[in-house]
Amino acid sequence: MSQTIQSGETVGAGSALDGRRLGLALGMLVLPMYVALGAPAVALPAIGRALEVPFGATAWILAAWSLTSALAMPVAGRLMARWSPVRVLVAGVVLVVVGSTVAAAGPALPIVIAGRLIGGAGAGATVIAVFAAATSLTGRERSRALGIIAAAMATASACGTLLGGAVTVWLGWRAVLALPALALPLLLAAWAGGRTFPRIGRGARDDSAGRLDIIGAAVLSVLAGALITVLQAHSVGLPASVTLAVAAAGALAVVGLCWRVRRTPDGFVPRRVIAARGLPAAGLIGGAVFAGYYGVLFLAPSLIEQATGGGPLEAGALLVPAAVLSVLAGRLAGAVTARFTAWQASAGVAALTTVGVGVVAVFHGPVPVILGVALTACGFAGAQVVLVGLAPELVASGDRDTAQGLLNFMINLGGGIGPAVVAGLSGIVSMPEALAVLAALPLAGLALSLIRRPGVGRRPEPGDTRASPR
Repeated sequence: MSQTIQSGETVGAGSALDGRRLGLALGMLVLPMYVALGAPAVALPAIGRALEVPFGATAWILAAWSLTSALAMPVAGRLMARWSPVRVLVAGVVLVVVGSTVAAAGPALPIVIAGRLIGGAGAGATVIAVFAAATSLTGRERSRALGIIAAAMATASACGTLLGGAVTVWLGWRAVLALPALALPLLLAAWAGGRTFPRIGRGARDDSAGRLDIIGAAVLSVLAGALITVLQAHSVGLPASVTLAVAAAGALAVVGLCWRVRRTPDGFVPRRVIAARGLPAAGLIGGAVFAGYYGVLFLAPSLIEQATGGGPLEAGALLVPAAVLSVLAGRLAGAVTARFTAWQASAGVAALTTVGVGVVAVFHGPVPVILGVALTACGFAGAQVVLVGLAPELVASGDRDTAQGLLNFMINLGGGIGPAVVAGLSGIVSMPEALAVLAALPLAGLALSLIRRPGVGRRPEPGDTRASPR
Protein backbone atom coordinates (compact mmCIF):
# COMPACT_ATOMS: atom_id res chain seq x y z
CA MET A 1 0.00 0.00 0.00
CA SER A 2 2.28 2.66 -1.28
CA GLN A 3 -0.10 5.55 -1.85
CA THR A 4 -2.05 7.57 0.68
CA ILE A 5 -5.24 9.47 -0.09
CA GLN A 6 -6.20 11.95 2.57
CA SER A 7 -9.82 12.30 3.64
CA GLY A 8 -11.64 14.69 1.34
CA GLU A 9 -8.99 14.47 -1.40
CA THR A 10 -9.47 13.00 -4.83
CA VAL A 11 -7.09 11.16 -7.07
CA GLY A 12 -7.00 12.14 -10.68
CA ALA A 13 -6.95 9.85 -13.64
CA GLY A 14 -3.30 10.45 -14.16
CA SER A 15 -2.29 9.14 -10.74
CA ALA A 16 -0.77 5.75 -9.97
CA LEU A 17 -4.23 4.49 -9.14
CA ASP A 18 -6.59 3.71 -12.01
CA GLY A 19 -10.27 2.89 -11.93
CA ARG A 20 -9.94 -0.65 -13.25
CA ARG A 21 -7.40 -1.82 -10.68
CA LEU A 22 -9.16 -0.11 -7.82
CA GLY A 23 -12.55 -1.38 -8.94
CA LEU A 24 -11.31 -4.97 -9.11
CA ALA A 25 -9.70 -4.78 -5.66
CA LEU A 26 -12.76 -3.21 -4.04
CA GLY A 27 -15.20 -5.32 -6.03
CA MET A 28 -13.76 -8.45 -4.41
CA LEU A 29 -14.58 -7.07 -0.97
CA VAL A 30 -18.27 -6.48 -1.68
CA LEU A 31 -18.89 -9.96 -3.11
CA PRO A 32 -19.68 -11.65 0.25
CA MET A 33 -21.85 -8.69 1.33
CA TYR A 34 -24.23 -9.13 -1.58
CA VAL A 35 -24.10 -12.93 -1.70
CA ALA A 36 -25.43 -12.68 1.86
CA LEU A 37 -28.67 -11.19 0.50
CA GLY A 38 -29.52 -13.78 -2.17
CA ALA A 39 -27.95 -17.01 -0.93
CA PRO A 40 -30.02 -17.47 2.28
CA ALA A 41 -33.30 -17.03 0.38
CA VAL A 42 -33.18 -20.58 -1.00
CA ALA A 43 -32.17 -21.98 2.40
CA LEU A 44 -35.10 -20.51 4.36
CA PRO A 45 -37.33 -23.61 4.13
CA ALA A 46 -34.50 -25.80 5.47
CA ILE A 47 -33.80 -23.29 8.25
CA GLY A 48 -37.46 -23.23 9.26
CA ARG A 49 -37.60 -27.03 9.46
CA ALA A 50 -34.33 -27.34 11.34
CA LEU A 51 -35.19 -24.67 13.92
CA GLU A 52 -38.87 -25.69 14.07
CA VAL A 53 -40.27 -22.25 13.34
CA PRO A 54 -42.93 -21.11 10.83
CA PHE A 55 -41.60 -20.24 7.39
CA GLY A 56 -42.89 -16.67 7.70
CA ALA A 57 -40.71 -16.09 10.73
CA THR A 58 -37.58 -16.86 8.72
CA ALA A 59 -38.20 -13.73 6.61
CA TRP A 60 -36.39 -11.81 9.35
CA ILE A 61 -33.16 -13.57 8.36
CA LEU A 62 -33.23 -11.54 5.13
CA ALA A 63 -34.74 -8.39 6.62
CA ALA A 64 -32.28 -8.20 9.52
CA TRP A 65 -29.27 -8.04 7.20
CA SER A 66 -30.81 -5.36 4.94
CA LEU A 67 -31.99 -3.28 7.88
CA THR A 68 -28.75 -3.00 9.84
CA SER A 69 -26.73 -2.72 6.63
CA ALA A 70 -28.71 0.38 5.68
CA LEU A 71 -28.53 1.81 9.19
CA ALA A 72 -24.76 1.30 9.45
CA MET A 73 -24.07 3.30 6.31
CA PRO A 74 -24.74 6.81 7.67
CA VAL A 75 -22.97 5.83 10.91
CA ALA A 76 -19.92 4.76 8.93
CA GLY A 77 -20.08 7.96 6.91
CA ARG A 78 -19.98 10.04 10.08
CA LEU A 79 -17.19 7.93 11.58
CA MET A 80 -15.02 8.56 8.54
CA ALA A 81 -14.95 12.24 9.52
CA ARG A 82 -12.62 11.10 12.31
CA TRP A 83 -11.39 7.66 11.23
CA SER A 84 -9.70 6.66 7.99
CA PRO A 85 -11.86 4.62 5.59
CA VAL A 86 -9.37 1.76 5.99
CA ARG A 87 -10.16 1.55 9.72
CA VAL A 88 -13.88 1.58 8.96
CA LEU A 89 -13.33 -1.10 6.33
CA VAL A 90 -11.44 -3.40 8.69
CA ALA A 91 -13.99 -2.87 11.48
CA GLY A 92 -16.79 -3.67 9.06
CA VAL A 93 -15.18 -6.91 7.89
CA VAL A 94 -14.61 -7.98 11.51
CA LEU A 95 -18.30 -7.45 12.28
CA VAL A 96 -19.29 -9.41 9.18
CA VAL A 97 -17.13 -12.36 10.24
CA VAL A 98 -18.36 -12.30 13.85
CA GLY A 99 -22.02 -11.92 12.89
CA SER A 100 -21.91 -14.62 10.23
CA THR A 101 -20.24 -17.03 12.66
CA VAL A 102 -22.92 -16.38 15.29
CA ALA A 103 -25.71 -16.82 12.74
CA ALA A 104 -24.26 -20.04 11.36
CA ALA A 105 -23.83 -21.55 14.83
CA GLY A 106 -27.10 -20.25 16.31
CA PRO A 107 -29.16 -23.00 17.98
CA ALA A 108 -32.38 -20.95 17.82
CA LEU A 109 -33.90 -18.40 15.44
CA PRO A 110 -33.41 -15.35 17.74
CA ILE A 111 -29.67 -16.05 17.89
CA VAL A 112 -29.51 -16.53 14.13
CA ILE A 113 -31.28 -13.20 13.64
CA ALA A 114 -28.95 -11.51 16.14
CA GLY A 115 -25.96 -12.75 14.14
CA ARG A 116 -27.49 -11.45 10.92
CA LEU A 117 -28.05 -8.05 12.56
CA ILE A 118 -24.37 -7.88 13.52
CA GLY A 119 -23.19 -9.06 10.13
CA GLY A 120 -25.46 -6.64 8.29
CA ALA A 121 -24.04 -3.72 10.26
CA GLY A 122 -20.54 -4.77 9.26
CA ALA A 123 -21.59 -5.10 5.63
CA GLY A 124 -22.98 -1.57 5.61
CA ALA A 125 -19.77 -0.13 7.03
CA THR A 126 -17.68 -2.11 4.53
CA VAL A 127 -19.71 -0.92 1.54
CA ILE A 128 -19.44 2.72 2.62
CA ALA A 129 -15.66 2.41 3.02
CA VAL A 130 -15.45 0.81 -0.43
CA PHE A 131 -17.39 3.67 -2.00
CA ALA A 132 -15.25 6.20 -0.14
CA ALA A 133 -12.21 4.67 -1.82
CA ALA A 134 -13.84 4.58 -5.26
CA THR A 135 -15.11 8.17 -5.12
CA SER A 136 -11.61 9.36 -4.25
CA LEU A 137 -10.98 9.02 -7.97
CA THR A 138 -12.32 11.61 -10.39
CA GLY A 139 -13.99 11.72 -13.76
CA ARG A 140 -13.77 8.66 -15.98
CA GLU A 141 -11.62 6.73 -13.52
CA ARG A 142 -14.29 7.10 -10.82
CA SER A 143 -17.00 5.89 -13.21
CA ARG A 144 -14.80 2.98 -14.26
CA ALA A 145 -14.18 1.89 -10.68
CA LEU A 146 -17.83 2.27 -9.72
CA GLY A 147 -18.89 0.31 -12.80
CA ILE A 148 -16.71 -2.66 -11.82
CA ILE A 149 -17.92 -2.50 -8.21
CA ALA A 150 -21.53 -2.33 -9.38
CA ALA A 151 -21.00 -5.33 -11.65
CA ALA A 152 -19.54 -7.26 -8.70
CA MET A 153 -22.52 -6.34 -6.53
CA ALA A 154 -25.08 -7.32 -9.15
CA THR A 155 -23.26 -10.56 -9.97
CA ALA A 156 -22.99 -11.55 -6.32
CA SER A 157 -26.64 -10.83 -5.57
CA ALA A 158 -27.96 -12.48 -8.75
CA CYS A 159 -25.69 -15.56 -8.40
CA GLY A 160 -26.35 -15.77 -4.68
CA THR A 161 -29.32 -18.04 -5.26
CA LEU A 162 -27.19 -20.48 -7.28
CA LEU A 163 -24.46 -20.49 -4.66
CA GLY A 164 -27.00 -20.73 -1.85
CA GLY A 165 -28.75 -23.65 -3.50
CA ALA A 166 -25.51 -25.53 -4.10
CA VAL A 167 -24.20 -24.94 -0.59
CA THR A 168 -27.55 -25.89 0.97
CA VAL A 169 -27.62 -29.19 -0.93
CA TRP A 170 -23.97 -30.08 -0.35
CA LEU A 171 -23.04 -28.52 2.99
CA GLY A 172 -26.29 -27.51 4.71
CA TRP A 173 -27.99 -24.23 5.62
CA ARG A 174 -25.46 -23.28 8.33
CA ALA A 175 -22.73 -23.10 5.69
CA VAL A 176 -24.91 -20.69 3.68
CA LEU A 177 -25.15 -18.29 6.63
CA ALA A 178 -21.37 -18.54 7.10
CA LEU A 179 -20.58 -17.48 3.52
CA PRO A 180 -20.12 -13.74 4.30
CA ALA A 181 -17.17 -14.66 6.55
CA LEU A 182 -15.20 -15.07 3.30
CA ALA A 183 -14.80 -11.29 3.46
CA LEU A 184 -11.78 -11.75 5.73
CA PRO A 185 -9.56 -13.72 3.31
CA LEU A 186 -10.68 -11.43 0.49
CA LEU A 187 -9.64 -8.39 2.54
CA LEU A 188 -6.24 -9.97 3.17
CA ALA A 189 -5.87 -10.70 -0.55
CA ALA A 190 -6.77 -7.10 -1.48
CA TRP A 191 -4.40 -5.79 1.17
CA ALA A 192 -1.58 -7.92 -0.21
CA GLY A 193 -2.05 -6.40 -3.67
CA GLY A 194 -0.43 -3.17 -2.47
CA ARG A 195 -0.62 -1.22 -5.71
CA THR A 196 -4.19 -2.08 -6.55
CA PHE A 197 -5.66 -1.39 -3.12
CA PRO A 198 -5.10 2.19 -1.92
CA ARG A 199 -4.16 3.14 1.55
CA ILE A 200 -6.62 5.85 2.32
CA GLY A 201 -5.10 7.85 5.10
CA ARG A 202 -6.73 9.97 7.70
CA GLY A 203 -6.99 13.58 6.77
CA ALA A 204 -7.58 16.58 8.96
CA ARG A 205 -9.99 15.84 11.76
CA ASP A 206 -13.45 17.26 11.19
CA ASP A 207 -13.96 19.10 14.45
CA SER A 208 -17.40 20.25 13.35
CA ALA A 209 -18.56 16.64 13.51
CA GLY A 210 -18.12 16.58 17.28
CA ARG A 211 -19.47 13.53 19.03
CA LEU A 212 -21.64 11.08 17.20
CA ASP A 213 -25.27 12.21 17.50
CA ILE A 214 -26.67 9.16 19.29
CA ILE A 215 -30.20 10.57 19.49
CA GLY A 216 -30.29 11.31 15.76
CA ALA A 217 -28.95 7.83 14.94
CA ALA A 218 -31.49 6.20 17.28
CA VAL A 219 -34.44 8.09 15.78
CA LEU A 220 -33.41 7.15 12.25
CA SER A 221 -32.97 3.52 13.32
CA VAL A 222 -36.44 3.39 14.87
CA LEU A 223 -37.94 4.88 11.72
CA ALA A 224 -36.27 2.34 9.41
CA GLY A 225 -37.01 -0.60 11.71
CA ALA A 226 -40.65 0.38 12.10
CA LEU A 227 -41.10 0.71 8.35
CA ILE A 228 -39.72 -2.77 7.61
CA THR A 229 -41.63 -4.33 10.52
CA VAL A 230 -45.00 -2.87 9.50
CA LEU A 231 -44.54 -3.95 5.89
CA GLN A 232 -43.77 -7.52 6.99
CA ALA A 233 -46.33 -7.64 9.81
CA HIS A 234 -48.72 -9.95 7.95
CA SER A 235 -46.05 -12.35 6.71
CA VAL A 236 -44.61 -12.88 10.21
CA GLY A 237 -48.02 -12.99 11.90
CA LEU A 238 -47.69 -9.93 14.15
CA PRO A 239 -50.86 -9.17 16.14
CA ALA A 240 -52.74 -6.05 15.10
CA SER A 241 -52.01 -4.35 18.42
CA VAL A 242 -48.26 -4.86 18.00
CA THR A 243 -48.41 -3.64 14.42
CA LEU A 244 -50.23 -0.47 15.46
CA ALA A 245 -47.71 0.14 18.24
CA VAL A 246 -44.81 -0.22 15.80
CA ALA A 247 -46.53 2.09 13.32
CA ALA A 248 -47.03 4.68 16.07
CA ALA A 249 -43.34 4.42 16.98
CA GLY A 250 -42.46 5.01 13.34
CA ALA A 251 -44.70 8.07 13.16
CA LEU A 252 -43.11 9.48 16.31
CA ALA A 253 -39.69 8.79 14.81
CA VAL A 254 -40.59 10.91 11.77
CA VAL A 255 -41.54 13.80 14.03
CA GLY A 256 -38.45 13.25 16.16
CA LEU A 257 -36.16 13.20 13.13
CA CYS A 258 -37.57 16.48 11.80
CA TRP A 259 -37.16 18.03 15.26
CA ARG A 260 -33.59 16.74 15.55
CA VAL A 261 -32.55 18.06 12.14
CA ARG A 262 -33.85 21.53 13.04
CA ARG A 263 -32.42 21.51 16.57
CA THR A 264 -29.01 20.02 15.69
CA PRO A 265 -27.97 21.20 12.20
CA ASP A 266 -24.64 19.33 12.43
CA GLY A 267 -26.11 16.17 13.97
CA PHE A 268 -26.38 12.67 12.60
CA VAL A 269 -28.47 13.96 9.68
CA PRO A 270 -26.91 17.38 8.95
CA ARG A 271 -29.38 19.92 7.65
CA ARG A 272 -26.99 21.25 5.00
CA VAL A 273 -26.42 17.72 3.63
CA ILE A 274 -30.01 16.51 3.54
CA ALA A 275 -31.07 19.86 2.04
CA ALA A 276 -28.44 19.70 -0.72
CA ARG A 277 -30.13 20.01 -4.07
CA GLY A 278 -30.60 16.59 -5.61
CA LEU A 279 -29.53 14.41 -2.68
CA PRO A 280 -33.01 13.41 -1.38
CA ALA A 281 -34.18 12.80 -4.95
CA ALA A 282 -31.17 10.59 -5.70
CA GLY A 283 -31.82 8.58 -2.53
CA LEU A 284 -35.50 8.07 -3.31
CA ILE A 285 -34.83 7.05 -6.91
CA GLY A 286 -32.10 4.62 -5.89
CA GLY A 287 -34.24 3.16 -3.10
CA ALA A 288 -37.11 2.60 -5.53
CA VAL A 289 -34.82 0.80 -7.99
CA PHE A 290 -33.36 -1.39 -5.25
CA ALA A 291 -36.86 -2.19 -3.97
CA GLY A 292 -37.90 -3.40 -7.41
CA TYR A 293 -34.81 -5.53 -7.88
CA TYR A 294 -34.77 -7.20 -4.47
CA GLY A 295 -38.53 -7.70 -4.51
CA VAL A 296 -38.27 -9.65 -7.77
CA LEU A 297 -35.16 -11.50 -6.61
CA PHE A 298 -36.99 -12.54 -3.44
CA LEU A 299 -39.78 -14.19 -5.48
CA ALA A 300 -37.76 -15.50 -8.42
CA PRO A 301 -36.43 -18.79 -6.95
CA SER A 302 -39.85 -19.96 -5.75
CA LEU A 303 -41.54 -18.93 -9.01
CA ILE A 304 -38.97 -20.84 -11.06
CA GLU A 305 -39.25 -23.89 -8.82
CA GLN A 306 -43.04 -23.86 -9.20
CA ALA A 307 -42.79 -23.52 -12.99
CA THR A 308 -40.12 -26.17 -13.55
CA GLY A 309 -40.62 -28.53 -10.62
CA GLY A 310 -36.91 -28.33 -9.85
CA GLY A 311 -35.12 -27.47 -6.61
CA PRO A 312 -33.09 -24.53 -5.37
CA LEU A 313 -29.98 -25.54 -7.29
CA GLU A 314 -31.84 -25.59 -10.61
CA ALA A 315 -33.53 -22.26 -9.85
CA GLY A 316 -30.22 -20.64 -9.05
CA ALA A 317 -28.62 -21.96 -12.22
CA LEU A 318 -31.40 -20.51 -14.38
CA LEU A 319 -30.73 -17.05 -12.91
CA VAL A 320 -27.10 -17.02 -14.05
CA PRO A 321 -27.92 -15.26 -17.40
CA ALA A 322 -29.38 -12.38 -15.39
CA ALA A 323 -26.08 -12.07 -13.53
CA VAL A 324 -24.16 -11.99 -16.81
CA LEU A 325 -26.31 -9.15 -18.13
CA SER A 326 -25.88 -7.21 -14.90
CA VAL A 327 -22.10 -7.41 -15.32
CA LEU A 328 -22.38 -5.88 -18.78
CA ALA A 329 -24.76 -3.21 -17.45
CA GLY A 330 -22.33 -2.22 -14.73
CA ARG A 331 -19.52 -1.85 -17.25
CA LEU A 332 -21.68 0.14 -19.69
CA ALA A 333 -23.10 2.46 -17.05
CA GLY A 334 -19.84 4.42 -16.87
CA ALA A 335 -20.04 5.19 -20.58
CA VAL A 336 -23.69 6.19 -20.24
CA THR A 337 -22.91 8.71 -17.51
CA ALA A 338 -20.32 10.30 -19.80
CA ARG A 339 -22.97 11.03 -22.45
CA PHE A 340 -26.09 11.77 -20.40
CA THR A 341 -26.89 13.70 -17.25
CA ALA A 342 -27.30 11.80 -13.99
CA TRP A 343 -31.06 12.39 -14.01
CA GLN A 344 -31.43 11.11 -17.57
CA ALA A 345 -29.43 8.00 -16.71
CA SER A 346 -31.39 7.46 -13.49
CA ALA A 347 -34.62 7.64 -15.50
CA GLY A 348 -33.26 4.86 -17.68
CA VAL A 349 -32.41 2.53 -14.79
CA ALA A 350 -35.79 3.22 -13.14
CA ALA A 351 -37.55 2.43 -16.43
CA LEU A 352 -35.63 -0.85 -16.79
CA THR A 353 -36.61 -1.84 -13.26
CA THR A 354 -40.27 -0.96 -13.79
CA VAL A 355 -40.46 -3.01 -16.98
CA GLY A 356 -38.67 -5.92 -15.30
CA VAL A 357 -41.14 -6.05 -12.42
CA GLY A 358 -44.02 -5.73 -14.88
CA VAL A 359 -42.80 -8.67 -16.96
CA VAL A 360 -42.78 -10.95 -13.92
CA ALA A 361 -46.23 -9.69 -12.88
CA VAL A 362 -47.92 -10.16 -16.26
CA PHE A 363 -46.30 -13.24 -17.79
CA HIS A 364 -45.89 -16.75 -16.42
CA GLY A 365 -43.16 -19.34 -16.76
CA PRO A 366 -39.43 -19.43 -16.10
CA VAL A 367 -38.40 -17.34 -19.12
CA PRO A 368 -40.35 -14.19 -18.09
CA VAL A 369 -39.01 -14.55 -14.54
CA ILE A 370 -35.43 -14.76 -15.80
CA LEU A 371 -36.01 -11.80 -18.12
CA GLY A 372 -37.55 -9.77 -15.29
CA VAL A 373 -34.65 -10.51 -12.98
CA ALA A 374 -32.21 -9.58 -15.76
CA LEU A 375 -33.88 -6.21 -16.41
CA THR A 376 -34.09 -5.32 -12.72
CA ALA A 377 -30.48 -6.47 -12.20
CA CYS A 378 -29.38 -4.10 -14.96
CA GLY A 379 -31.27 -1.30 -13.23
CA PHE A 380 -29.64 -2.24 -9.93
CA ALA A 381 -26.14 -2.18 -11.42
CA GLY A 382 -26.77 1.09 -13.24
CA ALA A 383 -28.10 2.79 -10.11
CA GLN A 384 -24.85 1.99 -8.28
CA VAL A 385 -22.79 3.88 -10.85
CA VAL A 386 -25.19 6.72 -11.61
CA LEU A 387 -26.47 7.62 -8.15
CA VAL A 388 -23.75 6.55 -5.74
CA GLY A 389 -21.16 8.28 -7.90
CA LEU A 390 -23.29 11.43 -7.81
CA ALA A 391 -22.92 12.05 -4.06
CA PRO A 392 -19.55 13.89 -4.18
CA GLU A 393 -20.97 16.33 -6.74
CA LEU A 394 -23.88 17.43 -4.57
CA VAL A 395 -22.20 18.57 -1.35
CA ALA A 396 -19.10 20.36 -0.14
CA SER A 397 -15.95 18.24 -0.07
CA GLY A 398 -15.95 18.14 3.74
CA ASP A 399 -19.44 16.58 3.73
CA ARG A 400 -18.64 13.90 1.16
CA ASP A 401 -18.44 10.93 3.54
CA THR A 402 -21.57 11.96 5.45
CA ALA A 403 -23.51 12.45 2.22
CA GLN A 404 -22.28 9.10 0.93
CA GLY A 405 -23.53 7.38 4.06
CA LEU A 406 -26.96 9.02 4.03
CA LEU A 407 -27.42 8.46 0.30
CA ASN A 408 -26.49 4.79 0.60
CA PHE A 409 -28.82 4.47 3.59
CA MET A 410 -31.77 5.65 1.51
CA ILE A 411 -30.82 3.51 -1.47
CA ASN A 412 -30.09 0.30 0.43
CA LEU A 413 -33.16 0.64 2.63
CA GLY A 414 -35.06 -0.01 -0.57
CA GLY A 415 -33.42 -3.43 -0.63
CA GLY A 416 -35.34 -4.28 2.54
CA ILE A 417 -38.55 -2.55 1.50
CA GLY A 418 -38.97 -4.49 -1.77
CA PRO A 419 -39.12 -8.01 -0.28
CA ALA A 420 -41.12 -6.68 2.67
CA VAL A 421 -43.78 -5.29 0.33
CA VAL A 422 -44.07 -8.56 -1.58
CA ALA A 423 -44.02 -10.74 1.55
CA GLY A 424 -46.40 -8.46 3.42
CA LEU A 425 -48.97 -8.59 0.62
CA SER A 426 -48.76 -12.37 0.21
CA GLY A 427 -52.01 -13.96 1.28
CA ILE A 428 -53.81 -10.62 1.05
CA VAL A 429 -53.72 -10.10 -2.73
CA SER A 430 -52.57 -12.26 -5.64
CA MET A 431 -48.93 -12.39 -6.69
CA PRO A 432 -49.48 -10.24 -9.84
CA GLU A 433 -51.24 -7.61 -7.72
CA ALA A 434 -48.40 -7.61 -5.19
CA LEU A 435 -45.90 -7.13 -8.00
CA ALA A 436 -48.03 -4.30 -9.42
CA VAL A 437 -47.70 -2.52 -6.09
CA LEU A 438 -43.97 -3.18 -6.17
CA ALA A 439 -43.71 -1.82 -9.73
CA ALA A 440 -45.24 1.44 -8.54
CA LEU A 441 -42.05 2.18 -6.58
CA PRO A 442 -39.55 2.29 -9.51
CA LEU A 443 -42.28 3.94 -11.60
CA ALA A 444 -42.39 6.74 -9.03
CA GLY A 445 -38.58 6.88 -9.24
CA LEU A 446 -38.87 7.26 -13.02
CA ALA A 447 -41.30 10.14 -12.62
CA LEU A 448 -39.01 11.83 -10.09
CA SER A 449 -36.05 11.48 -12.47
CA LEU A 450 -38.01 13.07 -15.31
CA ILE A 451 -39.14 16.10 -13.32
CA ARG A 452 -35.59 16.84 -12.16
CA ARG A 453 -34.01 19.64 -14.17
CA PRO A 454 -30.26 19.09 -14.41
CA GLY A 455 -28.21 22.23 -14.25
CA VAL A 456 -24.61 23.22 -14.44
CA GLY A 457 -23.26 24.63 -11.24
CA ARG A 458 -20.53 24.46 -8.70
CA ARG A 459 -19.93 22.17 -5.78
CA PRO A 460 -21.10 24.05 -2.67
CA GLU A 461 -18.69 25.45 -0.19
CA PRO A 462 -18.94 24.43 3.49
CA GLY A 463 -22.08 25.91 5.00
CA ASP A 464 -23.71 26.37 1.61
CA THR A 465 -26.77 24.18 1.04
CA ARG A 466 -26.97 24.90 -2.67
CA ALA A 467 -25.75 22.34 -5.13
CA SER A 468 -26.37 21.55 -8.75
CA PRO A 469 -26.29 17.94 -9.86
CA ARG A 470 -24.79 16.91 -13.09
